[in-house]
Amino acid sequence: MNEQLKKFLNEEQDPKAIEKVMSKLNDLLMKNEEIGYIAVQKKPAITVLPDSIVVTNKRIIICQPKNLGLSMNFTDYSWDEIESTFVKEGILGSDFSFVTKTAISVTIEYIPKVQARKMYAFAKEQIDVLKGGLSSTTNSAVEEIETEEVSSFAEIMPSQTPSFSEYSTMDVDKPLNELSSDELFEKLQNYKKLLDNGLILQGEYDALKKEILSYM
Repeated sequence: MNEQLKKFLNEEQDPKAIEKVMSKLNDLLMKNEEIGYIAVQKKPAITVLPDSIVVTNKRIIICQPKNLGLSMNFTDYSWDEIESTFVKEGILGSDFSFVTKTAISVTIEYIPKVQARKMYAFAKEQIDVLKGGLSSTTNSAVEEIETEEVSSFAEIMPSQTPSFSEYSTMDVDKPLNELSSDELFEKLQNYKKLLDNGLILQGEYDALKKEILSYM
């Protein structure tokens, strides 16, 4: 199998669907545009022509086969158009959604849970880069920031701010390699809340996120 395809089959994506999407995308990618992740719809019934979502460093691309797979519709949204992204998990998979700054809402249903989480994490990273004015090159090197040493979290937490324990009920001392996918995803969300509340620095969050994603 083509090495380029193998890296997008980590979460049991349909190889035929990935190959079809990749073959169509080759002529659509812009200069310096790189594919970050591809999620493939998996409905409860057999789906011969599933929809796919492609995230690159420049945009989200919705891929919808038509004419029995002979052609494909592409709808794309650049990251600076997107206001926020969401994942709603259900019994038969997840809904991956995003909302644009012009109030357009897009949802792709029946995305396998692990794929939806990876998609969400990548999307959040791109949006955070834009909102924070950070360079996309931070993916390759985590920024090193010197911080004053404190003996406990309590010393840097304002009294009106919820403590870390209120964000999660999981055992924070449990090694990452012993956590389930659900627990890892929850842990990532908890760190994002800490970042949003100013309790950890961007460089610390980036390092923690990179470590957590390596186990998902």
